[in-house]
Amino acid sequence: MLGIIVATLFIALVTNIALKKFELPTIIGYIFTGTIISYLFGLHEAVNNHELKEIAEFGIVFLMFTIGLEFSLKHLRDMKYEVFVVGTLQILITAGIVLLTSYYLLGIDKYSALVLSMAIAMSSTAIVLKTFNETGEINKRYGKNALGILIMQDIAVIPILVIIGVISSQESSLRSVVAEVTLGVVILLVVMYVIGKYLLNPFFNQIIKTKSDELFMGSILFLAIGASYGANLLGFSYSLGAFVAGMLIAETKYKHQAQADLIPFRDILLGIFFITVGMQIHFNIIFEYLHFVVLVLISIMFVKFVVIYFLIRMSKLNNRRTTLKTAFSLIQIGEFALAILELARVNFIIEASYSQVMIVSIVISMILTPLILKNLSSLSDFFIKEEYTDIDKSFQSSPFEEHLVVLGYGEFGQSVVERLKADGELYIIVENNMEQFRLARENNEPVIFGSAANRDILKSAYLDKAKKIIVAIDNPRKLHIVCENVKNIISSDKIIVKVHSFKEQDSLLAMGITNIIVENKATIKELHNYI
Repeated sequence: MLGIIVATLFIALVTNIALKKFELPTIIGYIFTGTIISYLFGLHEAVNNHELKEIAEFGIVFLMFTIGLEFSLKHLRDMKYEVFVVGTLQILITAGIVLLTSYYLLGIDKYSALVLSMAIAMSSTAIVLKTFNETGEINKRYGKNALGILIMQDIAVIPILVIIGVISSQESSLRSVVAEVTLGVVILLVVMYVIGKYLLNPFFNQIIKTKSDELFMGSILFLAIGASYGANLLGFSYSLGAFVAGMLIAETKYKHQAQADLIPFRDILLGIFFITVGMQIHFNIIFEYLHFVVLVLISIMFVKFVVIYFLIRMSKLNNRRTTLKTAFSLIQIGEFALAILELARVNFIIEASYSQVMIVSIVISMILTPLILKNLSSLSDFFIKEEYTDIDKSFQSSPFEEHLVVLGYGEFGQSVVERLKADGELYIIVENNMEQFRLARENNEPVIFGSAANRDILKSAYLDKAKKIIVAIDNPRKLHIVCENVKNIISSDKIIVKVHSFKEQDSLLAMGITNIIVENKATIKELHNYI
């Protein structure tokens, strides 16, 4: 087993290095890795392992948790049209078209046709949101549209599981299953409300008092996994529970640090998920049913494009270019479709031949998706030439641009902020000491809680758009790490650093940072004035 893990890591690294030369995303590299190792080690059956699937699914869980961190309750209220109107209609209309076509034109039995219709209505949360998060397109109007539809699809997991459960079970009635789900919804909402309103902030305050990064990271993992597990016990998907937990933490001051700590776990587990997707590619099925797979893919993508295009176009907020980009973003079949088909197969609802052809079609559509997302502008240009702005101002997290970033709110940092305030400058502070953070909040300062040594925290302060960065950190070791990270994001001439000694100055000069204020030097100069 250890040999397989080492080989998988090596193949993933080599594949992604090669694909990056063609500017292709790592998602495709992971899928190819899964296909390669499945044939090298004969692991086609391993992908059906329940434990492996659950581990892989937690990549999507952490993805939805980090999406929830960026998506507060206010955003959900603002997006109610995209989520509840467009999202619901997209699922119902797409599933209805596929159901009628499968049953009446293709002669597929009604239960198989129903399962296929529900699976095809789903799009890929993992690929679309991961890509949009990395490129910043989640803050654009078409990113917001896609997010709203994908959230509704995740909510739709509940009724879909109910339907499959009723079809496969001879003992459960629809009424009893619906009653169980309704009770689960009530319990989930009550528990989340109580935790978010009364327990979350006191819990984090106790964690922060320990001044332990490990405990903070452990608490975030506990909340993400615990919420997922709790939602699953109530009959919901893991990812829906994680999304709700993320939204609750988004209402607290710890959201940026929580996101920064969780991203490494998310990316590793998403990689495992995409490897398991690649393990489901069977070339013998592709070659045997190639014409049918191609026909299925083209038909499904066309139907989903048309449905989404007209639903999005109904809103006056969306121009034609935004509508095209939204429709192209969601024409694939998503990862949850794989789970639907597997559940239907083990319960003998769908024939194995239908399931295998659909799995291959789904995986191919997922491979094509990153290429489509990368070329959204080119695809839109093919249909329409007019230039429009896609940025959704109401959905952006912050208006900061051409501002100053102050790293640290100690005595020096406070003095700097007072001067910036007097000069009418736009600025933002990053601080991870709870006492200093509270002081900044009491002074109504724009402050982010988190470690400046973490790149994701620096990105939250819009460091790449700042005109100057003032590093006001007393710890020499942390100062060096912070300066290294800052230098990788912004040019050295924009960095201003305060240090205690000439030795620290020499260390920073070796890094290429020249704007350095030496405290000892300033003290000697001041002393000379008195003498």
